[in-house]
Amino acid sequence: MTPRRLALAALTAAPFARAWAQAYPDRVIGFTVPFPAAGSADLLARLLADRMGPLLGPGARMVADNRSGAGGTIGSDYVRRQPADGHAILLATPSTHGTVPALQPDTTPYDPAADFSAIAILGRAPIALAVPNASPHRDPVALIAWLRANPGRASWGSSGSGSIGHLTGEMMSLAVGGLRSEHIPYRGGAPLVEALTKGEVQYAWEPLGSLAAPVRDGLFRLIGMGSATRHPLFAEVPTMQEAGLAGFEASTWNVMLGPRGMPTAIVARLNVAANQVLAMPDMQARLAAAGIDAISDSTPESTAIFLAQELAKFKDIVARARLNLPR
Repeated sequence: MTPRRLALAALTAAPFARAWAQAYPDRVIGFTVPFPAAGSADLLARLLADRMGPLLGPGARMVADNRSGAGGTIGSDYVRRQPADGHAILLATPSTHGTVPALQPDTTPYDPAADFSAIAILGRAPIALAVPNASPHRDPVALIAWLRANPGRASWGSSGSGSIGHLTGEMMSLAVGGLRSEHIPYRGGAPLVEALTKGEVQYAWEPLGSLAAPVRDGLFRLIGMGSATRHPLFAEVPTMQEAGLAGFEASTWNVMLGPRGMPTAIVARLNVAANQVLAMPDMQARLAAAGIDAISDSTPESTAIFLAQELAKFKDIVARARLNLPR
């Protein structure tokens, strides 16, 4: 097709594209959560769905839909295969679009970047370093010094092989030149919390959202934060950068995505609505209590860049730590 014909085709198609965007949504929007109900991701999705629907148009509805399994890849692949008309969107996490694709690129059924339309960054939460109450270590410096002096004597936990906590623990080991300690992957955050409470492991890495309540109940202690700055919920806990690990930053996050090829006008409407909800003071307070820092200023472009950077970081950790999970 000649450039002139391409230009004419674009002009002809433009009114139809605008009309399609103006008619959106024309049915319920499914907001897929690729994890079981009752977790922090599910809480965020339901709060957003309730408030975003009315902002998208008169009578518009958004409903959270849990499709869990395989580290979140089942629900993610479901959204990938839906029509790119804005009626199927995804709550993506480090598991779905970072750690699992980095660890198992050959078996992940989608390309975490090319197969999705980036819409908005929704929230972030630091990964926290926890120890049992009986631990003598009060900060990361003391723990790392002990681990170096006692190679092979310690075990540490995460909420599963390939989880964000697992890769954060590997990142700590790489940052200090290598640590010989046994990784014990638990089947989720609840079993990990129980293990910490019982002192089954010497330390653990896990998103703050899973640890905040049991720490407040006195079941175990936090001694380090993966965030670049101290967290207001636990301002007494130092960051890993303060402990001497320059550039160390680890957080879990939630991002809104859609199938590849969504119209830019619909992506923009979803982005604006998400940012409006996340800027609401009561919404921010509700999420902060769950250990989630709301993000209300992202764009589709900044979201795509963020996802690419996170995936590259996880791929680097996997390569340097020589991780290889069974298929």
